[in-house]
Order: sequence, then C-alpha cells, then structure tokens
Amino acid sequence: MTQLDDILARVDADIPQSLDRLFQLIRIPSVSTEARYAADCRRAAEWLRNELENLDFSATIRDTAGHPMVVAHGPAVPGPHVLFYGHYDVQPVDPLNLWNTEPFEPSLVPQPDGETHILGRGASDDKGQLLTFIEACRAFKAVTGALPIRISMLFEGEEEAGSPSLGPFLAEHGDDLRADAMLVCDTDMWDRDTPAITTMWRGFVSEEFEIACADRDLHSGMFGSAARNAAQVIGTIIGKLRNDDGSVAIPGFYDGVADLPQAIADQWSRLPFDASKFLADVGLSTPAGETGRSVLEQVWARPTCEINGIWSGYTGDGFKTVIPARASAKLSFRLVAGQDPHLIRQLFRNYVQGLLPPDCTVTFKAYAAAPAQMMPLDGTLLTKAREALTDEWGREAALAGTGGSIPILGEFKRQLGMDALLIGFARFDNRIHSPNEKYDLSSFHKGIRSWVRILAAFSENNP
Repeated sequence: MTQLDDILARVDADIPQSLDRLFQLIRIPSVSTEARYAADCRRAAEWLRNELENLDFSATIRDTAGHPMVVAHGPAVPGPHVLFYGHYDVQPVDPLNLWNTEPFEPSLVPQPDGETHILGRGASDDKGQLLTFIEACRAFKAVTGALPIRISMLFEGEEEAGSPSLGPFLAEHGDDLRADAMLVCDTDMWDRDTPAITTMWRGFVSEEFEIACADRDLHSGMFGSAARNAAQVIGTIIGKLRNDDGSVAIPGFYDGVADLPQAIADQWSRLPFDASKFLADVGLSTPAGETGRSVLEQVWARPTCEINGIWSGYTGDGFKTVIPARASAKLSFRLVAGQDPHLIRQLFRNYVQGLLPPDCTVTFKAYAAAPAQMMPLDGTLLTKAREALTDEWGREAALAGTGGSIPILGEFKRQLGMDALLIGFARFDNRIHSPNEKYDLSSFHKGIRSWVRILAAFSENNP
C-alpha cells in the first residue's frame, strides 16, 4: 500500500468520528439573519477555531461589524499555498412544521436505494461540505503527522445574509489571506455519481425603473386613448428588450462576448444532460433563449436579460377602470466574461430613454452589480484536481458552469487577485434553504476522500 492508500483507509475507518463532529456542528443553530442567534454564530466560530487548533493550525476569531470570521493557517511547507473558504452560518428553519425531524438535531435516515441521508439544517449548506475538507486535513495529520501543502482557511458567518462584512474584512486583512488559489466546497456534483469543478459563473446587474406619464391615475372612459398609459409604455419597452431570436436587443450588449471555447463545448456535449427533461421538470418544453444555442450554453455561458417583477395601476379585488400614471419593473442581467456590469447598466438606461414616447419620464434605481469570472482551464491546480476527482469517483470530472452569480468570489479576485476552484459534493435534491435539508452520507464520505486525493496531487511530493 502507498501512503495515499493509508490516508484513504484512515478516512474510511474514522467516518463514525467524522460524523460525530459534523453532528456537533449542526447542533449549533448558527442562523445569521436572526439576531437571537448571534451567540450561537459565535459558538460555531469558536467550535471551528478549536477543531483547527487541535490540528495544529494557528486559528483565531476575528470580529467584524457582524458575525465573526475564523482565520487559520497551517505550517509553511513546500508546494502551493491554498486558502479554503466556507461558511458556518445557516438559513432560518421556517416553516418549522414542514420538517420531519428537529432541524438542529441531526439524524441518519437510511433510504430505499441504499443511501443514507444526514438530516439537519446546514448538513449540506455548508457545514457538511466544509467539514469534508477539515476531515481530509485530519486524516493527513493522523497518518503522516503533517499537512501535504501550505493550507489556510477562512470561515465566515454571514454568507446567508449576503456577506456584508466580507469586503471590508478583505480590505483590512487581505495580506493575511492571500494565497496561490482559493478552494470552495459549496457547490453541487454534476449528477449523483459524477464530480464537478465549477469553472465559470456569471456576473449580474440588477435594476429597477419607473415610467411616469400623467400627474395622477386617470378615468379610462374620460381619458382613454388620449392619455398616455404608463403600463402600456412599460410593457412596450419590456417587449423590445429581446429580439425574435431570443437575443437581447440592447445595442452594444454583446460587445466583448466570446463564443464558448471549443474544448469546453466538446466536454459539455459529453455530459449526461437531458435538455428536454431539464425544461419538462418545470412544466416547459421549448428553450426561449438565443436560437441555435444549447440549453447548457444558454444557462451557463450566455448573458441574459430577465424581468423579475412588474407592477402598475389597480391590482386589488374587484375592478377599477383607471389609466395608470406610473408603472415600475425590476429586472436583472446575468453577464459573462468580457462584459462590464457598469457599462451594461448604462447601456440599458440609454436604451430605455431612447424608447420613451412624449409626455413620459423614467427614473432608475441601481441595485447590486458584479462581473463574471472564469477559471483558466489549463491551470495546473485545476488539472490536478480534475484528475484526482476522476480517480476517486471513477468518472471523468465535469468542468461545469453555473448560471448563478457568486459575488464573494468577485471580492477575492478584485481585492486579492485570487482565482477559485469550486469543488462541491452536494446533490441537487439536498433541499438547501428548505425544510428537511439533507446531505448524503456517501457525499460526505467520498468528499473527504476526494480532498485527500486533491491535496496529495497538489503536493510537490505526492504520497
């Protein structure tokens, strides 16, 4: 047996103890968005600090304007320096009556298919996921007495609240956190048996605008046709945001947008993905995005413009025959590499102003914005991580995209210049943010084994 085999065998033997530690952490109700749990959030941070100190990390709790951060550093050893990021806070449990078990009293529930579910709030998002990495470090220490590379960790307690303290914390403590790469375990596998590395995530721009016409709502019989209808105006503008082929009609919107690299397109074509089922599962049948683009390309690699809400006039019970004087809408853009979110916001505003008819004005309200990111696909660490995942799972690890946006990673890139490897072992049915959240025992177990293989691959002298 090789030393790597010995470490993996130690992981297998220690799963009961690893589960016990996970249960201890789940039992701490670290809900970041409710003030009554503030002490529990600190208790979760202290639990992590203590565990890391037991593994010979130099671990400290750093106070912020909100919940504390945990920062830990392992010894300086040869090889790359990685920063592992996770969050110890969890979502609220409401509605409590929909839980089959106590949210903060974890349990193991065998399933008919032979799987076992770890039930509890935070089991998947993100306590079970972050512990896969810590337990991999523990196995290395138990067998070899040392970590294979230089490892730092950062755990925050406000991710579920939008990470308001993270940007200021990075600005103040960035030099203490800078590493060669960032590792994140807060994402999904491709399917139940196929691991994935998320290599691209979209940026976003969110915006609200209001159209104003007359100085008050008008009687539709007395002013119909003669008076401009704000609801009609905003409907016309919204209707002109997309072309008939599904593309976004705003001039300049696609400037800088490149086609999907052929290597990625080829790899995605090999993924077990059923586009028809993807839409059928939500009651749809026909892709609505750009004609000629696959569904995966539409949701991972192409920019979008989506209406998130629209309101105007009278919407109460019964009927009120008015011509609305004002109409409002919220919309969001998902962006890809090559698009500047601030420029996209301005292009949108210019486009709307150019579509205004006489007697109408528009006001805008800006919400959040962040650029898209994409990992270099030929990076040494990415290549090694993919090979390690393939070895553990027996399937080619997918290089996946995500249609969502991850603003915190933009902060790390902007302030520290760090790229991130997103390697998670959650499954799509983990019910994160919902009642009866679960994490598959096999995900937890093989997640630990996967990190052992990845860290060994990162090492200059692989065990």
